[in-house]
Amino acid sequence: MSEKIKYLSLSGLEPLLIGPNSNFINVGERTNVTGSRQFLRLIKERNFTEALEVARNQVDGGAQILDVNMDEGMLDGVEAMTTFLNLIASEPDISRIPLMIDSSKWEIIEAGLRVVQGKSVVNSISLKEGEAQFKHHAKLVKRYGAAVIVMAFDEAGQADTYQRRIDICKRSYDILVHEVGFPPQDIIFDPNIFPVATGMDEHRKNALDFFEATKWIRKNLPHASVSGGVSNVSFSFRGNNIVREAMHSAFLYHAIKNGMNMGIVNPAMLEVYDEINKDLLERVEDVLFDRRDDATERLLDYADSVKDQKKDATETVLEWRSLDLQARITHALVKGLDAFIVEDVEEARLSVQKPISVIEGHLMIGMNVVGDLFGSGKMFLPQVVKSARVMKKAVAYLQPFIEAEKDGKQEFAGRILMATVKGDVHDIGKNIVSVVLGCNNYEIIDLGVMVPPEKIIETAVREKVDIIGLSGLITPSLDEMVYISKELERQNIQIPLIIGGATTSKAHTAVKIAPHYQHTVVHINDASRAVTVVGDLLQNNNAVYKSQIREEYDKFREQFLNRTRDKEYRTLEEVRARKFKINWNETTISKPKQLGIQVLQDLDLSKLIDFIDWTPFFRSWDLHGKYPEILNDEVVGKQATELFADAQKLLKQILDEKLLKAKAIFGLFPANTVDDDDIEVKQVLNETDEIKNAKTFKFLTLRQQLQKRDELPNFALSDFIAPKDSGKQDYIGAFCVSTGFGTQELATEFEKNNDDYNSIMIKALADRLAEAFAEYLHKEVRTKYWAYAENENLTNTDLIKEAYKGIRPAPGYPACPDHLEKLTIWKLLNVEEEIGVKLTESLAMWPAASVSGYYFGNKEAKYFGLGKITEDQLKDYAKRRNISENEARKWLNPNLAET
Repeated sequence: MSEKIKYLSLSGLEPLLIGPNSNFINVGERTNVTGSRQFLRLIKERNFTEALEVARNQVDGGAQILDVNMDEGMLDGVEAMTTFLNLIASEPDISRIPLMIDSSKWEIIEAGLRVVQGKSVVNSISLKEGEAQFKHHAKLVKRYGAAVIVMAFDEAGQADTYQRRIDICKRSYDILVHEVGFPPQDIIFDPNIFPVATGMDEHRKNALDFFEATKWIRKNLPHASVSGGVSNVSFSFRGNNIVREAMHSAFLYHAIKNGMNMGIVNPAMLEVYDEINKDLLERVEDVLFDRRDDATERLLDYADSVKDQKKDATETVLEWRSLDLQARITHALVKGLDAFIVEDVEEARLSVQKPISVIEGHLMIGMNVVGDLFGSGKMFLPQVVKSARVMKKAVAYLQPFIEAEKDGKQEFAGRILMATVKGDVHDIGKNIVSVVLGCNNYEIIDLGVMVPPEKIIETAVREKVDIIGLSGLITPSLDEMVYISKELERQNIQIPLIIGGATTSKAHTAVKIAPHYQHTVVHINDASRAVTVVGDLLQNNNAVYKSQIREEYDKFREQFLNRTRDKEYRTLEEVRARKFKINWNETTISKPKQLGIQVLQDLDLSKLIDFIDWTPFFRSWDLHGKYPEILNDEVVGKQATELFADAQKLLKQILDEKLLKAKAIFGLFPANTVDDDDIEVKQVLNETDEIKNAKTFKFLTLRQQLQKRDELPNFALSDFIAPKDSGKQDYIGAFCVSTGFGTQELATEFEKNNDDYNSIMIKALADRLAEAFAEYLHKEVRTKYWAYAENENLTNTDLIKEAYKGIRPAPGYPACPDHLEKLTIWKLLNVEEEIGVKLTESLAMWPAASVSGYYFGNKEAKYFGLGKITEDQLKDYAKRRNISENEARKWLNPNLAET
């Protein structure tokens, strides 16, 4: 059995856990007087206000640990360290991350340890002054509760070969762990990063020895971490940023692959590894890996050829830049390239009399090409959204010129109001449709999410819109749409209604909405249809089209209702008699290892990556096909691959910069079925609580009523929990997870920069991470907390297929179409107070990237669709809920439970 994982746990005001699967931890280096002249000057001048701003900028720039060093001959290091750390402690936005107390003088380190809050890192101790001093310092670090960086340095000096590195680190580790009793996970080795390409033969293997020593340490010294100062490797090329940035990026890339999990890195001095000039990268890696005798000379030659150039000068001039102006603008829009769009738009502005003409002419000519390509299936949704980003950047540049003219007014093809209805927070689909329509010269008035009906109608009338678009994902949103259609009819407003969203359907639109509104109502199930439908609605001869739509929906409604009538349904009494029966005398019920409620406040998002199901991600962008096969699809493969690459890039940024927070709460409780279809849950908070004294909650289930073949039962979720009269104690779980904290802020920031593409992307990724979190947590429950499947060993494909024991049905979905069950979960777990996920008045979860549900552990538990429930069950259900029948209908998903 493999040894249990031990995490390096650090903290400022917030914890930082570093484990085997954690991303690289970046240490901010600018609050170090030996490495920053600016910081040294500020400390010498005792300008601590600006010195704190340096620290704040490091944190804002992505530093996860802050290195503080006060080693300078003319400074009182003890006093400077004490003062600065005390000041940091009063700044929550700085002190939220752990600190690294960095000094070559023990008295300065100890001064820092006396005042630092949280769990810090000492940088550093070593065997340089012998074992006795090494042990003395280690014991003090341990007593202060800090982690420690151990330099590969002994009585003979600094380790400068592979063998010396591993020998010193092994000796240091053994002394710390076996003699001092230092926690191995709190040990961080620095095996010395030295310059390469110095011209000296003894330095040729400096980088390679570091890589190999790092790999050896991570394999042979359990739980220890490896760190280093990356900028040392490029010391020979000071002043040549092109080469230095490439060296830092390549070195870091290979060091991380070999196990380096933290280090001092200046993000501003890093090139993206995949974007390094291939010729330069080859020469850099020849040096790092000592692949050829002339490696240094070749890199020096390259460095000499670019020494007076700025970074951009190495980029090849793009061929399309030699095209005429219109062709360049069209190319930029079609390809989604915004690097030169302002330059080209300015050239266009100077060539016309009015700046509005650039939009109506040059830009719309390009966007018409985009629209034609999209309409003919030669462009796909992700590309169109990128085109919109370029268009918005161009329009934003032109806007001040247009306003200065006062009389300039763009002629749009139509004005469309878009809104996610009251109580609903989901807007990815709405935003995509808005972007696509905007690309086709429609003016979009987007009211956002949770928009009250009176605001929708008032704005539509005031702004004289041509179409109203309503979006919603959860069941109560459908009721809101019905209400809006009735109000439009009552107020005699004649504006076409477009309905869209995951819960909506042509059936619901035709059966529930269209009969209440004598004007036109159309359901759109994907963005690609939006342009065609809107165009048909707004063309001059649209009366014929509107008449055809009404006839089509009237016919569809009649067919749907007849189809429903033709099916046979059993009474509630009959289906309860035909419930799924489990022999509880022969059924083993697993008691959870850990009863009660557990909270995860900030899960490492990297743990969720392997649990992501990417297929729905592509579907949200109107690219249909299973992942990974979709990447090789003959029709959409190229676009899917590009979209996936963009998603991976943003996902990496999310992980590296901790842009989103993952929170969860779950509980495992005693439960039994009562009265056939109800599950009684006891809110036991921990192992010592007595079941008989615990607060009782009820989970109300619904039962299938469709006439089935005689041998098939009519399922309800209550069938999978032991009845109270069986004499057996059973159990149930409940959960809520969210990866949405921070999503809206990021999306808003992208929108401010006219970047709809990444605004939509961040929401789509947050949704995928939330679903992955639900999958990850369910696995943890099955194998660890409930532990009824301790030996489970499933692939991600198996997880997506739900090939595990137990289920996790969610309110609003096929087996449990009642959104009111969320209220039970929220009260049972105290969700909002513990992790901050709220329910809107329509019971949508906020943040939107959230998932909730129940855990059933019985091996017989299975997913099923409820289908239609008849009036007798609806009445019974309303009585059990103590609500009206109309209220009961409101909260049941009609696409899953047609009543």
